[in-house]
Amino acid sequence: MTAAQPGDSVTYAVVEGVARVELHRPAVSNAVDLGMATRLADVVDDIASDESVRAVALTGAGACFCAGGDVASMLAADDRGRYVEELAHALDEALQRLASLDKPVVAGVHGAVAGAGLAVMLSCDLVVAGAGTRFVTAYSGVGLTPDCGLSWLLPRAIGQQRALEMLLTNRVVAVEQAQGWGLVTETAADDVVTERAHVVAATLAAGPSLALGQARRLLRGSWETTRAEIGADEARTIGRAVQTAEATRLLERFAKR
Repeated sequence: MTAAQPGDSVTYAVVEGVARVELHRPAVSNAVDLGMATRLADVVDDIASDESVRAVALTGAGACFCAGGDVASMLAADDRGRYVEELAHALDEALQRLASLDKPVVAGVHGAVAGAGLAVMLSCDLVVAGAGTRFVTAYSGVGLTPDCGLSWLLPRAIGQQRALEMLLTNRVVAVEQAQGWGLVTETAADDVVTERAHVVAATLAAGPSLALGQARRLLRGSWETTRAEIGADEARTIGRAVQTAEATRLLERFAKR
């Protein structure tokens, strides 16, 4: 495990099988610069290799979950185009690694989820949102285009036309609408979002780890494969799952009911 250091832009600790990851640049609403993107990738790699981690909870420090890309760092770059492209690649790589974990991931979001922050959230499996949370793509407001896989993730979550409306009109979506559209799983009071995300992650961590992780992998990977390929993958995977100690215990308990 990479130990958290003072000033880390992403911190994490493992508590009873849950990797508690926190975006930690509260002074700038957890906006992502290149250092933060790189740090997130390193944290995800540590989680992937840590067998004690059975689930992940991802939250944000301060008033907002994530305001997207750090505009100040973009404006300060000597070669703005090169920097923004490098930033987009780095954060996208971190999010692809997050999405490919074989461990379920819960996001706890609050305040604002904007731009690439939406891609961070949608790379998680379950989303607990604070009652006051607002969701906005934000790109068109500053003359930019989607990045970090958002043009792939967003329509798969809420449908093409709703995604286009958010991207083209810069519509701000309140949490009630976001839940109705399928952007978030559940809502909670703003002051307990982090706690609730940790509870949900702990519940998952107490479940059958291989089954949950592989269910996540199968579903997320189904967008990029054929019906026949996913069926074959499912058959191989359930064949492995049924041999695990967890499955044996649960199957035997079920048979005795």
